[in-house]
Amino acid sequence: MPNFDIDFNLVFFHFFQLGIAFLLALPIAFNRELHDRGAGLRTFPLVSIASCSFMLVGMSVYEGSDAEARVMYGIITGMGFIGGGAIFKSQENINGTATAAGIWNTGAIGVSVAYSRYEIALVLSIIGFLIFQFSGMFKPGGERQ
Repeated sequence: MPNFDIDFNLVFFHFFQLGIAFLLALPIAFNRELHDRGAGLRTFPLVSIASCSFMLVGMSVYEGSDAEARVMYGIITGMGFIGGGAIFKSQENINGTATAAGIWNTGAIGVSVAYSRYEIALVLSIIGFLIFQFSGMFKPGGERQ
């Protein structure tokens, strides 16, 4: 019979970490949603909490930094794959590269939170939001993002 011994202190700690990953992805998600950029309030927080959870599982299941590095490598590669799906090319231009980079950024937020590097996650969230919020005014054509 399976053992269902659950450490509720660990459950609450992981819930706390996933909540932080979720909250730190929201500013970027709101910006993308308000500018109607495809990925938004669902995608960015899900990327962040999924990255965080994959890293948390990897850290608890695998021993040693080499194994954790392989898990992180998989997350980084997966974020690149998801971001690639956000890029659209037409004869005139390429759209979605900033959204793809934002997806990668929220993946990094999740990994940072998993390692309890909240200061890195916070900086990634703030800078990501500021770039999306204010960089459009510096692009040709004005407010385009």
